[in-house]
Amino acid sequence: MNRALLWKLPLLVFLSFLALVSLFPMLWLFVSAFIPQDYLVRIPPILRLDAFSLENFGILLERGNIPRWFFNSLYLALLVTGFNLFFDTLAGYVLAKKDFPGRALIFSLILATMMIPPQVTLVPTFIILTGMRLIDTHWAILLPQIAGVFGIFLMKQYIQSLPTELLDAARVDGASEMRTFFTIVMPLAKPAMAVLGIFVFVANWNAFLWPLIVLNSPDLFTLQVGLSTLQDQYITDYGVLMAGAAVAAVPMILVFFLFQRYLIQGLTLGALKG
Repeated sequence: MNRALLWKLPLLVFLSFLALVSLFPMLWLFVSAFIPQDYLVRIPPILRLDAFSLENFGILLERGNIPRWFFNSLYLALLVTGFNLFFDTLAGYVLAKKDFPGRALIFSLILATMMIPPQVTLVPTFIILTGMRLIDTHWAILLPQIAGVFGIFLMKQYIQSLPTELLDAARVDGASEMRTFFTIVMPLAKPAMAVLGIFVFVANWNAFLWPLIVLNSPDLFTLQVGLSTLQDQYITDYGVLMAGAAVAAVPMILVFFLFQRYLIQGLTLGALKG
């Protein structure tokens, strides 16, 4: 055995153990989703192969409008992601490549809002949306999230690293600002946009507090809010809740495995020197 590998073996074993420990909650989630409540609440739980069934998923479909809630979560997450990709990239382009009075001050004020806890803005935003009569509509979720401070910062830092000569060449050829943005900036910024899209989609898919506050009609619920309504006051059917959590977790697992390269890249994109 290679001596270098021999020295790394204890570290590999330790990291493998940590990986198994971190994956245990997810493993328990999926195992519990296929175990009936009677077997799951026993101490210790009965984990026999003959105990596995689809009973929890059947009860889940009977008690909740899962297809509708899943669709609501999916299309809201996709719309918010699309809005953020466009407006955050546009704002990042202006702040990175346009020289105008107060640019540094505006960017500093935008960054300063990142220090405000989101919980502080819940009541003012709710009051504004109430005045606009948008409570209990999906617009109450979409409008406050058309653009994001983190996305503007990320895109500004990335676009700032793009060569300005390409933009000047496009203007010399007669391209308008919007054409330059769509044909030059956006194609070159695809790596950062992919990272931003993944972050925004995951955050909105998992969103719970704000949709819980502004949505009242069951047909408008997102998947996470809908699943919370399946818990009774005195009795909790853990098997059904685990089945719902498994349904909600599958898209995130797929996103991670399909785009893990971009997720890792996103850890360093915001560190570009500018």
